[in-house]
Amino acid sequence: MAAVEAPLPPAARAPPGGAAEPPEGSGALVAALGAGLAAAGHPLLYVKLLVQVGHEPLPPTIGRNVLGRKVLYLPGFFTYARHIVEVDGKRGLFRGLTPRLISSTLSTITRGSVKKAFPLEDMEHVSNKDDVKTSLRKVVKETSHEMMMQCMSRVVSHPLHVISMRCMAQFIGREVKYSGVFSAIGRILKEEGILGFFVGLVPHILGDVIFLWCCNLLAHFVNTYAVDDNFSQASVIRSYTKFVIGIAVSMLTYPFLLVGDLMAVNNCGLRAGLPPYAPVFTSWIHCWRHLSAQGQLFRGSSLLFRRAPIPAACFPID
Repeated sequence: MAAVEAPLPPAARAPPGGAAEPPEGSGALVAALGAGLAAAGHPLLYVKLLVQVGHEPLPPTIGRNVLGRKVLYLPGFFTYARHIVEVDGKRGLFRGLTPRLISSTLSTITRGSVKKAFPLEDMEHVSNKDDVKTSLRKVVKETSHEMMMQCMSRVVSHPLHVISMRCMAQFIGREVKYSGVFSAIGRILKEEGILGFFVGLVPHILGDVIFLWCCNLLAHFVNTYAVDDNFSQASVIRSYTKFVIGIAVSMLTYPFLLVGDLMAVNNCGLRAGLPPYAPVFTSWIHCWRHLSAQGQLFRGSSLLFRRAPIPAACFPID
């Protein structure tokens, strides 16, 4: 599976505590930029969710892999997106965008507020001149600070994330149960109570925390022990270490993202959250075990080359 397509948590986009303090008024610019990127990438997230849920409206096609063997491929992103356009029009690709934009904005504002309320005293980069113990202490301190910001922003933005997931999942059953942000808030409060806004929160937070610590610690150890200071391009290599490690670690933590998204739509009255798409899960651990037993913990991690699970014996010999 292609690990590049697994979405990276916000913590991977900048080294914790490594950036200088932004000038006044830059918060609004960052929020606007984040909203624009979220809107541009929304169709990808939309298709990913439908694949995660297990909705396959189009038949697979027979192709060949790099070895020339026949392989059954499920429709990729572009084919799937074209199907959505045929059903709902081009605007249909942006179903659930409004609550997602609100969620993204809340996340950005929360991170900035937490950063101001709990400033990190030592905001210096980890220097090559630091001894191992000192540099490791800095990494642990900065990662702990980043973890606090990430967890707080996740808790604040998660209710709108749940609404966005359910709005998109309505495509499967053609429902209109979650037609607007305010009506969706009222419906969830009425049917599920306040806890309904936080279904799937635990696996999302666990995935964020595991990603953050693995990425920062691995990058630190690689830069400290594997990159020789005498090498002329050492600084360049170090600048890309965290990005490369982030791609690999994000693939390992992808099951947490998948389980969290499935729990957001499970047993909420939508066809996407009921059999035959999924049983009614009693907890996120139940969901994890169900996916693990079916070998589906990485469903939706790749949207370009999706191989259908089918025995080779189903194809005639050339």
